[in-house]
Amino acid sequence: MGIEMQRIPDHATALALVPALPHCTAAVLPLPSAFFARPAEVVAPELIGCLLVKRQPDGGLLWGVLVETEAYCQSEPACHGHRRRSPSNETLFGEPGRFYVYVSYGIHHCVNVVTGRAGWANGVLLRALALPGEPERVAAGPALLARRFGLDRRHDAQLAAPEQGVWLAPRPAAWRPVGPEDRIQTTRIGISAGQALPWRWYLRHSRSVSRRARGDRTPRPAEAWAVAAGAAGS
Repeated sequence: MGIEMQRIPDHATALALVPALPHCTAAVLPLPSAFFARPAEVVAPELIGCLLVKRQPDGGLLWGVLVETEAYCQSEPACHGHRRRSPSNETLFGEPGRFYVYVSYGIHHCVNVVTGRAGWANGVLLRALALPGEPERVAAGPALLARRFGLDRRHDAQLAAPEQGVWLAPRPAAWRPVGPEDRIQTTRIGISAGQALPWRWYLRHSRSVSRRARGDRTPRPAEAWAVAAGAAGS
């Protein structure tokens, strides 16, 4: 049997069972450009379970599983491009499939991927990741995610592609797919406008989500999924 998503006894055991990704970047192909050329509210839920990958100086890969995303669109007031196009948000109006990195509160970097079409501000905020072999909340929030991956304004407008060193990859075919029943859809957080729009999604069984919806309890370790694919089948 292949690798399957299973209930696991505790977080430490889960980390030990997660398969390593190959060091060869050719084995971790990026999501196609057409994936991002769609509205943010379509792309955001489909990114849940995908991988954020960064090539390390030694040729190895730092990677994590996306467990939380938010969508933003020029048509709604929480989007940076809602009021005007400016030098600071120019990337958000550009080509889909590029990173849009901005600074929040003057200190925290937040990483987005541009979606939709050029000329119309549209993007998905990468809110949280689960990383194998690391504390479960090491990237449970936009600022923590950016810090763990070393992403900042230098990466703004950079194409999400292996040749650039940082990219988004599909969930490996051998892993259990993430379906609609595995995702929670709820309202966005940390914003002062557009709060009622339900454009945040997260992986129901992950303990690495930044904040859960009201009434949705954090799964106990015995109920949580492994960081990536869970235990290997026999």
